[in-house]
Amino acid sequence: MPDLPAPAIAPGHVFFFGLGYTALRLARRMRDSGWAVSGTVRSRDKAQALSEAEGMTVHAFDGTAPIAAADPFAGVTHLVDTVPPREILVPALERHAEDLRSCATLRWVGYLSTPAVYGDRQGDVVTEDEAPTPGSRRGELRAAAERAWLDAFPGSDIAVQVFRVAGIYGPGEGRNAIEQLQSGKARIIDKPGQVFNRIHVDDIGSILLASMARPRDGGIYNVADTEACPPADPIVFAAGLLGIDPPTPIPFDSAELSEMARSFYSECKRLDTARLTDELGVELTYPTYREGLRAIALEAGVSSCRQFRSTENRIRS
Repeated sequence: MPDLPAPAIAPGHVFFFGLGYTALRLARRMRDSGWAVSGTVRSRDKAQALSEAEGMTVHAFDGTAPIAAADPFAGVTHLVDTVPPREILVPALERHAEDLRSCATLRWVGYLSTPAVYGDRQGDVVTEDEAPTPGSRRGELRAAAERAWLDAFPGSDIAVQVFRVAGIYGPGEGRNAIEQLQSGKARIIDKPGQVFNRIHVDDIGSILLASMARPRDGGIYNVADTEACPPADPIVFAAGLLGIDPPTPIPFDSAELSEMARSFYSECKRLDTARLTDELGVELTYPTYREGLRAIALEAGVSSCRQFRSTENRIRS
């Protein structure tokens, strides 16, 4: 992992509902900075394996029943919820609302939501002050989950923040255009006029840490890079780093897409991110996909390729 800004906050105990790709990367970063870390995954076997591998306290929790541990939130100061609405809108609140309200040490909660709550804005810029106008069931559920968290602790000193996270990419697990090209899974879906923002997984972590240091109850933040662009651009750029040709574009109307992916392409917006800088003081490590993909390429050793060096020289010139 590259050197990243140190959290400007004294270590406490952070609990993650949903130790998936994004949360686990931040959890490791916080653990290495002296935080106590605990959280959940959906299965007992995965919980045990992750506990042993990472030195964290990991519980099995799929939302159908409370966490089995007697007091899973003992000493917890910060909580991050990454679990999307499924059969239950907010499993953490459905099973543990009273436990969390009675947790004397809890002072900060962050819920990771999605820009789908804004619906389609036909390419316009959208700020956090604009009311959600979801155009999909996914967006409707996310907006309702946001509201549930924002209303969860009336009259308390707990600060709840909502983070509307753009398309996540980063190293590993096929989560970036370089690995997708190398595995033959990269596709360019051609829909004229379509743009969207992205965000590097480590910048998400930096934003959450900045909010922990500067909590504001009810704060809502667009978590995105500074350049909304067509879906093809990062793939073409990554292909240049690898010295290969990008895949042939597939017209949107004939592309085989999942229901979620088709819903994603049905909306077009540009996210305003001024609040990240003005309020949280965040300077993104990867302000566009270019910086992010270069870092991923370097970490993966692509810089040893002649094509990568020549591409970098063209970029700098």
